[in-house]
Amino acid sequence: MARVYEKAYFKDDIVPITEACLSVASSAVLYGLSVYTVFPILITRNGLATFRLRDHYQRLVNSARIVGIDTFEPLWTYEAFQEAVRALAKANAISENVFVRATVHVDELVPGTRSRGLATTVSMFVYEAVPIVRQNGARLKTSVWRRIPDYAIPSRAKVNGSYVNSVLAKQDALDCGYDDCIFLDEGGHVCELSAGNIFIVRNGTLITPDTTRDLLEGINRLMVLEFAHDLNIPAVERGIDLTELYVAEEVFACGTSTFIASVIEIDARIVGAGSVGPITKQIREKHERVLRGDEPRYLKHLTFLDDHERGTDFALKYRGALAEVVGT
Repeated sequence: MARVYEKAYFKDDIVPITEACLSVASSAVLYGLSVYTVFPILITRNGLATFRLRDHYQRLVNSARIVGIDTFEPLWTYEAFQEAVRALAKANAISENVFVRATVHVDELVPGTRSRGLATTVSMFVYEAVPIVRQNGARLKTSVWRRIPDYAIPSRAKVNGSYVNSVLAKQDALDCGYDDCIFLDEGGHVCELSAGNIFIVRNGTLITPDTTRDLLEGINRLMVLEFAHDLNIPAVERGIDLTELYVAEEVFACGTSTFIASVIEIDARIVGAGSVGPITKQIREKHERVLRGDEPRYLKHLTFLDDHERGTDFALKYRGALAEVVGT
């Protein structure tokens, strides 16, 4: 398991991680009624930075909108979110690449099965950036559990409670000796891994399931498609049949916690040559350069945290002033 840092952001304050606690009577605990995102804090050549932070903030906004959590967006601007991240990084004296999990919890007590007009709180904590999938030579198994369809619990909303679906599928894969699972939708088409998007290569073309396939619209998925364009690699978003995985030249997974993970085996069938393929290698190397701050074109996706001193007091005062403006 990953090492968790000592300080968390919780209820508009920096607190010890052991004090960042929700009531057992809250909607977040009773129903899994929270939405979240995970993003990295990186040591780059130009200082401490986050990657695509605005996109991760927007993911929280969009997820809350989909679920009907309507008390987050009015109180949290992107600027307030950014300052809270800055305060958290400063409090933990970050000196290595780490992940931050930011969550909007509905912490109203025993409100019943509803989502609107309920109290929310934001939490963030830091943990070491350990990949959740083997990076070189992952072995995957088609899940016996199908991906929850959009008309049940929408995958494009990152809802805590819906990840029981992922737990069931990945545990089945682990029990069978594999590293992770591959979800199929109700029509038998490929969706994603338990917590990562999937790409295949066929006849030199990079292919990934389109966003109507009950999958998370991954931020790193979009980044990979942008990399492909820059590298002059043909890329297509479309439905993928399970058997296409068996005859693909390359397969890899991507995500914040997945990085770029090459896949060498699926359902006891070797993928391609059984090693990291050339397109996977190109994408991975570019991804690593971007996260180091070595690609000038992609510096726009890095938000630097130590370019000026603000810290906890600024973040909390900012939130307090914003609350007064909206009358809460």
